[in-house]
Amino acid sequence: MAKKQEAEKELAAKNAELQGADTKVVKDTEKIESEADSNLIDEIKSNTWITPAGDFDWDADEKAFGNYSEAERTKMEEQYAGTFNQINQGEIIEGIVVSINSKDVVLNVGFKSDGLVAKTEFRDLPDLKIGDTVDVFVESQEDANGQLVLSRKRAKTQKSWESINEALENDAIIDGFVKSRTKGGLIVDIKGVEAFLPGSQIDIKPIRDYDIYVGKTMEFKVVKINHEFKNVVVSHKVLIEDDLENQKSEIVSKLEKGQVLEGTVKNITDFGVFIDLGGVDGLLHITDISWGRIEHPREVLALDQTINVVVLDFDDEKKRIALGLKQLSQHPWESLDTALEIGSKVKGKIVTVADYGAFLEIIPGVEGLIHVSEMSWSQNLRSPQEFLKVGDEIEAQILTLDREDRKMSLGIKQLTPDPWQNITERYPVGSKQSAVVKNMTNFGVFVELEDGIDGLIHISDLSWSKKINHPNEFTKVGETLDVVVLELDEENRKLSLGHKQLEENPWDTFETIFTEGSIHEGTVIKVGEKGDIVALQYGVEGFCPSKHSVKEDGSALKVDDATEFKIIEFNKENKRLVISHSRIWEDAKEEVRKEESNSRKKDAKAASTAVKKVKDSVEKSTLGDLDVLAQLKEQMEGDEKKSK
Repeated sequence: MAKKQEAEKELAAKNAELQGADTKVVKDTEKIESEADSNLIDEIKSNTWITPAGDFDWDADEKAFGNYSEAERTKMEEQYAGTFNQINQGEIIEGIVVSINSKDVVLNVGFKSDGLVAKTEFRDLPDLKIGDTVDVFVESQEDANGQLVLSRKRAKTQKSWESINEALENDAIIDGFVKSRTKGGLIVDIKGVEAFLPGSQIDIKPIRDYDIYVGKTMEFKVVKINHEFKNVVVSHKVLIEDDLENQKSEIVSKLEKGQVLEGTVKNITDFGVFIDLGGVDGLLHITDISWGRIEHPREVLALDQTINVVVLDFDDEKKRIALGLKQLSQHPWESLDTALEIGSKVKGKIVTVADYGAFLEIIPGVEGLIHVSEMSWSQNLRSPQEFLKVGDEIEAQILTLDREDRKMSLGIKQLTPDPWQNITERYPVGSKQSAVVKNMTNFGVFVELEDGIDGLIHISDLSWSKKINHPNEFTKVGETLDVVVLELDEENRKLSLGHKQLEENPWDTFETIFTEGSIHEGTVIKVGEKGDIVALQYGVEGFCPSKHSVKEDGSALKVDDATEFKIIEFNKENKRLVISHSRIWEDAKEEVRKEESNSRKKDAKAASTAVKKVKDSVEKSTLGDLDVLAQLKEQMEGDEKKSK
């Protein structure tokens, strides 16, 4: 029964197919290529599809129905099966183009049915024709319509990934097409797979315009693959570096000191320029660019400029090459005027100012040092920036000249007369002069009598009466002081001056006024740890030690307290005056004590005299007077005890 049902289903399906065939035959009669085909259709319609009689034997197949033996049947099945290829889903196979229409390309892959692939997947093959062989990916052996599903795009992608992975494993070179520019680099198409080319991996030199590479086919090396996100990173720079490494070794092996090469300015820095010598870089230091002084290499050279350079030195191992540009021209010292000698005057421009001096450029590449000590006759050395600045055009005199070592020292003070000539006539010892304060130190004041004539006023020669701890307590820079020339050393150019010597020494007079033990009025102007400074008469200051600044009530003196002080020490040589306030009230108390002591002694002496007189009189008295004398004696002894 099962076979009968299957036969009925097959019959119904064939009837439906026949009806469809009838319709097609009616519509496409003009398209039938031969009469044999038409007759075949008629024969099928008249003979093949006949409704079986009611006594049809449904089990005929099991009864060896047909004219084939079992061996023949097996042989035919094997021959039939041999006409098909074994196709598995997910593999890549070859197909032959058998037909091309406006939408699809029909491929014969040796399967029971042909495969269709969208024509859009062959846009990279504009010359595709029937008979060409292409690779396709088997997506499915049969879809819902029984059609074999193929994809050329997936076949290309899978093969591309395989070739990309092989290239990474084998460090092989692959070709790619630069599709577009993106942020930070370029997008490269490698057989249908998009890869990223970072900007830093395009070339060994910085790239300023990425667009020039778009649309080009280039060689690359795969440097990284992210299988999870299907990302590929490629590099063109490594290919250049490999070539350059070989070129470097070859170029360096042929280098010789003094060899002149042509190069291109590759990079400019503050300290020099990197020159591309055609595969290897060399450094042209800023000091080897020009014989003259330059602040930056950009003043002379520009990027991509082609220049000739000379090899100064090189290192085979480190592949370092030192280059020179100025060495290709004659040294300026060789063209220096031969008539110049020590004492000659030269003109030039200040190119550098340092703490120790300034450099004057006479001609480009020839400079002389003007030391700060040769800028002014003044012995009070100042900063070179006070005299000169970069760009000043001045005249100087040659002090030393060494053409072999190419060194020269210059001076500008020599262009003016030496102010120390005839100094003794203009500033004799004891003469009074006027000077300007230029500088101050802990030990004194430096003043200038005229340009080039400086002198020192020692701190001890500023004032007769005031004790000065630092000159800024007495004067300040820029003030004018009257001075007296104390000493003059013409050979060593030293001048010793004084200010207090303008007046007579008041300490000769003070010696008669501030005698030891004398008392004077004073005001406390400063309180210190060891004692107080007190202003006395005539502008004299005295020192009151702490133990001598105690008041009678036990408190200490304070600033602005006005009271009396006693002179306890006067030193004329050291101009030292030591005073005491405590000594005044202490001496007063001592005087009172002495007076009281003297009074008591006087009373005791008087009593003693009286007793003696009584004793003398007792001897002369009578017995009747003894009682009276005894009473008088007791009274006198009592008075004496009381007095004591």
